[in-house]
Amino acid sequence: MGLREVKRERTRRLIADKAFELFNDNGFGRTTVEQIAAAAEVGPSTLYRYFPTKETLVLEFVEDCLGDAVSWFREQPELELTAGLQAVIERVLEQLETNPGRVRAVFDMAAQTASVSAHLNELIWRFRTDLADELVLRLPADNRAEFTGALAAGIAMNIIETVVRVWVDTPDTTDARSLARQAMSLLRTGGIPLPAATYRVSDNSGYDS
Repeated sequence: MGLREVKRERTRRLIADKAFELFNDNGFGRTTVEQIAAAAEVGPSTLYRYFPTKETLVLEFVEDCLGDAVSWFREQPELELTAGLQAVIERVLEQLETNPGRVRAVFDMAAQTASVSAHLNELIWRFRTDLADELVLRLPADNRAEFTGALAAGIAMNIIETVVRVWVDTPDTTDARSLARQAMSLLRTGGIPLPAATYRVSDNSGYDS
């Protein structure tokens, strides 16, 4: 990373950190872009170049954690799929654990502010889509690849969300990555029950059960 990129990242981090301080002190709705810019000692136009909305300021940390995990997975072409999914889950959780206060604040703001909740859902959906696309590239090229990739990515995200919620509620007694490994083990051994009824999705779907 060159000097210019280092300075840009430093400025980006400073803006995000100052925004979170103000959000925690004043509330999301009562904090203005002008206040954040002044606290970070940048102009509003500079702030908007880094963060187009206040919601992106709230979720910058979560977005980075999710995006980094998918990028890392792309760089591991030989990784076996089950091990790869577990590694992606643990990588997300490991990074989230570096800043538990911010993660809890994100959940609190999402619960209180509809626009933050909507943006968080968009991030989660993007992660699932990007991870599914990468999984499809590694699966056998047949008519089930996209279906299987989407299911696997959805399971990975559900494990992350469930573990994070438990961890946020009981941070002192929960090891997030250990809990994720337990979830993966339950999936592999059938410890998480699934519906047993047989059904046919459609006559032309190709997916019978």
